[in-house]
Parts: sequence; structure tokens; C-alpha cells
Amino acid sequence: MATSENEKKMKILCLHGFRTSGSFLQRQISKWDPSIFSQFDLDFPDGVFPARGKSEIEGIFPPPYFEWFQFDKDFTEYTNLEECISYLCEYITTRGPFDGFLGFSQGATLSALLLGYQAQGKVLKDHPPFKLFVSVSGSKFRDPSICDVAYKDTIKVKSVHFIGAKDWLKEPSEDLATAFDSPLIIRHPQGHTVPRLVFHVATQMRQPRSSYVLGPQKSSVTITKF
Repeated sequence: MATSENEKKMKILCLHGFRTSGSFLQRQISKWDPSIFSQFDLDFPDGVFPARGKSEIEGIFPPPYFEWFQFDKDFTEYTNLEECISYLCEYITTRGPFDGFLGFSQGATLSALLLGYQAQGKVLKDHPPFKLFVSVSGSKFRDPSICDVAYKDTIKVKSVHFIGAKDWLKEPSEDLATAFDSPLIIRHPQGHTVPRLVFHVATQMRQPRSSYVLGPQKSSVTITKF
């Protein structure tokens, strides 16, 4: 029997962090309860460009490593960003349609940009609107010429934002969440990483207009509303 529309898995494009890889992001979220993934068809592409410097995961996870674009120390000037956007739009068009994005760090920042650009009619005009965005340690771009377009209006995509108490991108992650309509914010006590996630947490993630705190309990993660 064919799968009904209601049972069809959501197809999610998963964009990795700076100087890592699609395979590494796949490993990062492998700490989540496997039952979570039954709802999704996940695609993990590698970044457009080979890493142009040392990767923080050297010795932890094997190469090759990739980056989506390059940037200056203030994250206000970007190199190869337009090439990256063109590549991803082509990837989405030929491999999609996709229902949403999951991104870590640079991948989350880039995903949010594409969502904002699509909402403003700048990219992916013929692609169906995205339905879901999961951001782990994401942030906004800082170039005003980008911000004035991508974040001009509230992005009306269901979004989940993982924000770590010790993450060096904690405040930028908070700021990114404000760009979305009724974001679900999940706070955890760790740093710049993907926290553990168990199934009952994912179930509660579906609740709108909520903020949660994740805390360790034995080897798992618990969730309490506050």
C-alpha cells in the first residue's frame, strides 16, 4: 500500500558546521533517540569548499572537512557566500523538494538566511515554502545589506532553537530566534555542541510558544518547562 500524505516523512536538508562535514553532523545528531528520526528523511551534503584551515575536529573525526563560505573575524564580510547560495539552491531544486532545514553553527546560520531570502522572493521562488527549521548554535548574518532583506519580516516557519548556556554563540543564537514567528527555544547547559535529545523531548518540541531547559540526568537528558 502506498504511503499516505499524512504518513510521509518530512525531507530535511542538514547543513553542517564550519570546517566539518555532512558525515560529522550525522554523527553529532546520532546521540539523539533513534525513534526521533522515524519522522524524517535526512540529507547530509558536504560544504561547497574544502576547509582552508585547521578544523577543530581534527583527531576527533576523520577528514575531509568542508566549509560553506568564508568570513572575517567580525563576521561582517563574507567570501564565496553568493556561490554557496547558488550551489544550495541548485541542490535543493534538483534533490528536493525539501520540507525543512536542520543546521549546526554555520549550517544553521546559512539555513536561516535561505528561509528569509525565500520569504522575500529572493531565492527558490518555485520551491514550496519550507515548514520546519531546527537550529543548533545558529546566528544571524551581520552585514546590513543582508539583514535588511533576510530578516526584514518575521520568518513564518516553525522553528526550534537549541541554545547552550556555555556556547560562545549563545547571544547570537538568542537573536536568531527573534527572527522567527513563535520560536521554540530549548536551552541546555553545554557549550558549542549538539546536546543529547530523547524521544519525549522531541514530542514536547511540537508544542508552540514554549521555552524549555535541558539538563543531564544520569546518561540522558530531561526536559522541564519554565
